[in-house]
Amino acid sequence: MNALQLSGLITAVATAGIVVIGLPLAWLLARRSFPGDVVFETLILLPLVLPPSVVGYYLLIALGDAGPLTSAGVHLLFTWQGAALASTVVGLPLMVKSAKAAIASVDPALENAARVCGSGEWEVFSRITLPLAQRGIAAGTVLGAARAFGEFGATLMVAGSIPGRTQTMPLAIYDAVQAGRYGDAHSLVLLTSVLAFFSLLAVARLEQAGATTPAHGAPAGGV
Repeated sequence: MNALQLSGLITAVATAGIVVIGLPLAWLLARRSFPGDVVFETLILLPLVLPPSVVGYYLLIALGDAGPLTSAGVHLLFTWQGAALASTVVGLPLMVKSAKAAIASVDPALENAARVCGSGEWEVFSRITLPLAQRGIAAGTVLGAARAFGEFGATLMVAGSIPGRTQTMPLAIYDAVQAGRYGDAHSLVLLTSVLAFFSLLAVARLEQAGATTPAHGAPAGGV
C-alpha cells in the first residue's frame, strides 16, 4: 500500500472516529452544564495547542506495554491502526469546537417544542438539532479529516514511518527530503497542498452558506 492509499485509509478511519466521538461530546458541551465542564472541554481541545510530539508521547505511554490496551491484548504501536488513533486525537478538537458552536446556535425553544409534542431525546436531536446544525458539523468534520490527513508528529511517535505499513503522506515527504529525493517530495507536497486547499475551500463554502441561512429555522427575511 503506497503512502497516498495508506493516508486515505487512516483518514477515513480517523474521520469516522472523529464524528462518532466528537458529535456526542459537542452536544454535551453545548446543551449540558456540569461541574468541571470547562476543564473537560479544555482537555478535549488541548491537542490544538500541544506540540504533536507531546500528544504522541502521551499516546506512546498509553499504548505501551504498561498501557490499558496492551494489557487487554490490543497492540497498536507501529501499526496503521495506531496511526489512525493518533490522527483521531489530533483531529477531534476541531470537530468538537465547530460542532459545539453549530449546536449551540440552534434555538432551544424548537427542541423544547418537540419534546412537548412527545419526541424523545434522540428524535429531537436527529430531526431538529442535527438538520439545523448540519453545516457547522460538516465543516468540523472536514477540518478534522484534513487535520488527520496532515498529522505528522504524533503519528511518527506512535506508528513510526514504515513504508507500506505506517508511512503516510507527511511521513513520506519527510523521508523523501531526508533521502534527497526532491522530485518525489515536490509531487507529494503539491498533492497534499491541493487537498488541503480544497478542504479549506469546502469549509469556507459551508460557513458562507450557514451565514445566509437562519440558525433558528425561520425563513430568511422574517415571516
